[in-house]
Amino acid sequence: MLPGKLLTQEPLIYKTMSEREIITLTRDVNVVLIPDGNHGTLSKGKEVTIHQALGNNYTVVTDHGHMVRISSTDADALGKEVHELKTLVSETDATAVEKNCWEVMKTVYDPEIPVNIVDLGLVYNCHVENLGDDKNSVHIMMTLTAPGCGMGPVIQGDVEKSIRALKGVDTVNVEIVLDPPWSRDMMSEVAQVQLGLF
Repeated sequence: MLPGKLLTQEPLIYKTMSEREIITLTRDVNVVLIPDGNHGTLSKGKEVTIHQALGNNYTVVTDHGHMVRISSTDADALGKEVHELKTLVSETDATAVEKNCWEVMKTVYDPEIPVNIVDLGLVYNCHVENLGDDKNSVHIMMTLTAPGCGMGPVIQGDVEKSIRALKGVDTVNVEIVLDPPWSRDMMSEVAQVQLGLF
């Protein structure tokens, strides 16, 4: 989540509800409550409105107005299919693995903001060390838009899971740092345009 008044400047997020897709869940599904990051369950037959569908995860609004995130692994409960990333390279040397790491991190989104964490400027560093035998160790340094963000551990877990699934990755360490603190100046020009900040 973005701090302060920035939330009111996100035209891509706050479309009218008539433009959103309403779906009835086909089975019980685990969810993460936004913004506190607590876990819960929505029951089969519950109607939800898709608020954001990016990076294979879905941010939905329940009929009671609660915003929750449904993981890509539960996309079938929404009648959706998991999308596969086609831009990855097959090599396993450190340079290729680093390229793939950046690609998959571009599929990770804050559930309230329609911009990936790389363009948001949340990823400070990606270091890949070759361990031999087509194995690599990956260390990511990233931050959050606000200290104490309840969704921080969820986003951190998304990054770790997506990198761990890459070919040639043996170990992953995703470190959250708060220094330097994030500011909107760290966003890419594309992100600033998407959020209407120009």
